[in-house]
Amino acid sequence: MLRNRDADWDAWPVEDYLTENYRRLHRADEAVIDHHSEVYARLAPDSLDRTVECGAGPNLYPLALAAAASRLVHAVEPSAASAGYLRRQLRDGPDPSWEPFYARCRQRNPALPPSLAQALSRVRVTRADAFALPEGRYALGSMNFVAESVTEDGEEFAAFCRAFTRAVRPGGHLVASFMEGMGRYSIAGGRDWPGVPVDVARVTEVFAPHTVDLAVRRIDADPDLPDWGYTGMILLSARRDPTRPTGPTRG
Repeated sequence: MLRNRDADWDAWPVEDYLTENYRRLHRADEAVIDHHSEVYARLAPDSLDRTVECGAGPNLYPLALAAAASRLVHAVEPSAASAGYLRRQLRDGPDPSWEPFYARCRQRNPALPPSLAQALSRVRVTRADAFALPEGRYALGSMNFVAESVTEDGEEFAAFCRAFTRAVRPGGHLVASFMEGMGRYSIAGGRDWPGVPVDVARVTEVFAPHTVDLAVRRIDADPDLPDWGYTGMILLSARRDPTRPTGPTRG
């Protein structure tokens, strides 16, 4: 069993990952953007002082989505490769391939800034353990395809989800997406990376004790994405329960 500490995340193959997943807008991306936009569109522009993308990776559109409501977006990412890519995108301007993603974001939430570069100007990249954040620091937390794709240990998956929830203030908002049914996987035929299969029932079980207004649903797998053995995607929205602690974050 591979746990999170067993993988060399600094060697994450960013360019291969982007080529396989994000060089064009897929139906699955549209579904995630539409789902998350429903949450952000209910929030007044600039109403959140600080939000977090937990395990940001090299994916720009979750960071852009937050810019409608958040005055400061923390992209917290442990991988040197992914953090380096994000910093280059902020410094040099986003790759043109992200423009269709941002057009979809603005279509679903016109409160976003006119350009992707303007949206990303609110982002600050921090290279750190995304699951060791201070408790209650953020008004909203976002996590996309992370907790289930960094370990093969189901208990560690649950601990990561608790840490993600714990980083948000009591009553604060959560949005997340997960690969359904995906175990160990490879990118561009390279080394294996750890993954743990999860489904709607498992995600609900992990989040329900610590949240209110929890909504979890699935969408079918996108046949245009790489065949990593996943069976669909799981989309979550919730608020951290204002009345109870999350308990220990590590298993």
